[in-house]
Amino acid sequence: MRVQEFCKLLRKSSSSFEYQQICRLREDPNDKKDLVEWLALYKNYIIKNIDKKEEFHIMEGKVVNEKTTQFLNLLSEKFSKKTHLLMEAREDDLSPSNRIDFLKETRHIRESTWKINKIPDKILDRRVEITGPVERKMVINALNSGANVFMADFEDSNSPTWQNCINGQANLYDAIRRDIDFVAENGKEYKLNKTPATLFVRPRGLHLQEKNFLNHDGSPIRAALFDYGIFVSLNIKEMINRGEPPCFYLPKLESYLEARLWAEIFSFTEEYYNIKKGTIKATVLVETLPLAFQMEEVLYELREYSAGLNCGRWDYIFSFMKTLSTISLPDRDQLTMSRHFMSSYTNLLVHTCHKRGAHAMGGMAAQIPIKNNPEANSAALKKVKEDKEREAINGHDGTWVAHPGLISVAKDVFDLHMKGKNQIDREIETNVSREDLLRIPSGECTEDCFRKNINIGFTYLNSWLEGKGCVPINNLMEDAATAEISRTQLWQWIKNKTELTNGSVCTEEYFNKLLNEEIEDSHDNYLAKKIFKNLCLSDSLDKFLTTVCYKHL
Repeated sequence: MRVQEFCKLLRKSSSSFEYQQICRLREDPNDKKDLVEWLALYKNYIIKNIDKKEEFHIMEGKVVNEKTTQFLNLLSEKFSKKTHLLMEAREDDLSPSNRIDFLKETRHIRESTWKINKIPDKILDRRVEITGPVERKMVINALNSGANVFMADFEDSNSPTWQNCINGQANLYDAIRRDIDFVAENGKEYKLNKTPATLFVRPRGLHLQEKNFLNHDGSPIRAALFDYGIFVSLNIKEMINRGEPPCFYLPKLESYLEARLWAEIFSFTEEYYNIKKGTIKATVLVETLPLAFQMEEVLYELREYSAGLNCGRWDYIFSFMKTLSTISLPDRDQLTMSRHFMSSYTNLLVHTCHKRGAHAMGGMAAQIPIKNNPEANSAALKKVKEDKEREAINGHDGTWVAHPGLISVAKDVFDLHMKGKNQIDREIETNVSREDLLRIPSGECTEDCFRKNINIGFTYLNSWLEGKGCVPINNLMEDAATAEISRTQLWQWIKNKTELTNGSVCTEEYFNKLLNEEIEDSHDNYLAKKIFKNLCLSDSLDKFLTTVCYKHL
């Protein structure tokens, strides 16, 4: 039994600590001799953390101040209703969010001649981008990593506790001013070097809310507006004075109309801060199936602000599963980039971006270096190299990695195949059809994958509830997108009563049996296990696990 477990329970309990609650944590419930010792440990724990809480409240006041609050209120007043209507449109079968085809009403955009605005020199070369949450040490390491770009993530690799979001904004504030450092518990110091990576920021999706900041009517602000508004209010003038373009990644868009909303937000921001039009730049993650049919429209709507498109491959697989939920797809490990539906999606993205003068960014390599196992590490790096070779040869202008240890692998590949800062001028001919994008992959559904999905989905969900949004599991860096694949595939197989290769049929009973075999019950995981079961066994598929879990943070 760990002191942290004991403290966690007491922290969550009421003002009086019931003796039975305390004993439940102890290896021998009948042994009462060390109760006083446990309470003394808890007292020391509280004293130790008082200073941290006071520091956070001071930081909170600096981040959510009068200036930032004023801008947030203006953003919300102007764009909350439009955002709400667009989220409602996602449920309308006739809206672009639900029409899985190339749109007739926007054919003129696809067939006319136009280009996005000139790309700033600072972001012409994006051959390797590293992504990660906005924790202080990780921000420093990512900016120092040697990557061209660091995408600071408030979304899929961040568990959006209030403390994480506020600390993250403070960390980026310091990083932009080259005034960020960190001292680990072992005394190791971390400081920013003289040539850090270019910063991009990914706010949360339009569908999410931030419950800790309320609008004038008492409703929570849209999380996307909160993350974006705080960052802009604190930093946009400073960045421009330093010659750094304010750059963003936009996640989870489901239609070109949502891209239009972001263009309006950027335009309003530039007018508010008296900034030259087109200064703000944004790359859109194409990570939902409907948006794959609207790439040109997205670039057109954001043409003054566009910094290209990115293959958000893991969320795209999740969206493919979610959209075609009546079909049981094979094991998640079989859904590789060589599959026809995935290669068609990436080829179309490269073709579209280069046609319109934009960056076509490749997807995430989720592998992480494997210590103390040279053979396994070599195999993992080989997979990364092959993946990046495919992207560079197919015309991508850069790629993503999840770990600093992969940067040299990706960079070497792109240096070999991409001699200039990018290969936007390289025309990629393709004739991708609706049928290509919707081709169902063949393959096996196995019990090994069923068990793996349970472990990945549950472990990630449990960590997310504890405030960790980026979790290494089985030598891969899992985030919300990869966890969504696991829980969605479980739901899909159970709902469709899929037969596995061992003859077992995926039923509720089968799921419960394997869940209990894989995940032991404990007081620490009770809530996570309950939520995970509900997500996998619900009558209808929940849109996002993060919206289900957020109320528990």
